[in-house]
Amino acid sequence: MNRSMSRRLLASALAALALLWYGALLGAEQFGTAEEAGAMLERAIAALQANEAAALKEFNDANNKQFHDRDLYVFCFSLTDGNFTAYQSPFLLGTDIRELKLENDPIGQRAYDAVHDAPEGSFVTIDYDFPKPGMKKPVVKQSLEARVGNQGCGVSYYK
Repeated sequence: MNRSMSRRLLASALAALALLWYGALLGAEQFGTAEEAGAMLERAIAALQANEAAALKEFNDANNKQFHDRDLYVFCFSLTDGNFTAYQSPFLLGTDIRELKLENDPIGQRAYDAVHDAPEGSFVTIDYDFPKPGMKKPVVKQSLEARVGNQGCGVSYYK
């Protein structure tokens, strides 16, 4: 093998390695972390405390990157009637969270009860099994939630 061919082969191998490394980094950043979910929930709490109506509008705006990042998004429900006031999908708005079930898990009722009974400003967590996008096998997902006035709000992330 001549020197020129060896250099091209080495350059190709390094380029392939760089692409694999970059792909691994992108895959690792595909899902939000617990810290990022907590920071998003803190921003949501501050927004709700400043102006509830404006905050709920921002939470429902899928283009608002402050409250929508990869798989992280803010959801809220009324502690008065249980209805979703903010959610990633507009189809669930106005639906009672307590009716939400995953298989035999009454996740909606658990989420409502945990926040309803929590002191204002405290955080509660709910664990449940849910598949990652593009996968069939469920994995543990955790919802970090807080009570803010008559709203229960949260951000869920894969553990």
